[in-house]
Amino acid sequence: MADGDHVLIALSGGKDSLLLTELMAKRQQIHRPCIKVSAVHVQMLNIAYESDIQYLENFCSERGVKLHVLTTSFDASTDRRHTPCVLCSRSRRNKIFQLAQELGCNKIAFGHHQDDILHTALMNITFEGTFSTMPILLKMKKMPLTLIRPLALCSKNDINAYAEKHNYLKQKEACPYEQTTKRKAVSELFPQIEQLNPEARHSIWHALEKANKLIEQ
Repeated sequence: MADGDHVLIALSGGKDSLLLTELMAKRQQIHRPCIKVSAVHVQMLNIAYESDIQYLENFCSERGVKLHVLTTSFDASTDRRHTPCVLCSRSRRNKIFQLAQELGCNKIAFGHHQDDILHTALMNITFEGTFSTMPILLKMKKMPLTLIRPLALCSKNDINAYAEKHNYLKQKEACPYEQTTKRKAVSELFPQIEQLNPEARHSIWHALEKANKLIEQ
């Protein structure tokens, strides 16, 4: 973080983004470097993916974070090359990028954790034939924004334990596609890999660092 940063948090309503919001709100209270934090929740009009908006608003307000709630949608029939998950993600991100520039934010924070990053690497190897993953830090080339993932070193299990201890509410309705995706399949495979080698996550992480795929300037 740098002095004067205005960070927009992508708050989906899941425990990962709730924790990110809580931690960034605490970081905002530190005087130097001085940063400002805002949050955005994007509702999809044509996907049954719903969070308790009042809960999210209260969660942010109690922590001194301004929440912006936006809506968007997409028409899957216009692009048969991509899955609904890809189109949904693209639509939500377009809204987030647009709001970030309207608010004068220079950074966007996503709640992806270490398991997300490792699973993405395995997905790309298996289905795309590339050794890459979602970067921890990425400076956009076409707009003055930097994407960051502050929870990159946090494991899913640690986040789940914290969320349960602090009584984070679950989403009212999860995405109907999340149980049938390649990501879901890889997430179920990963524990088996860790049974073969308990240090597997660290080995894959080290390999990604050596390949310079975590931070892209």
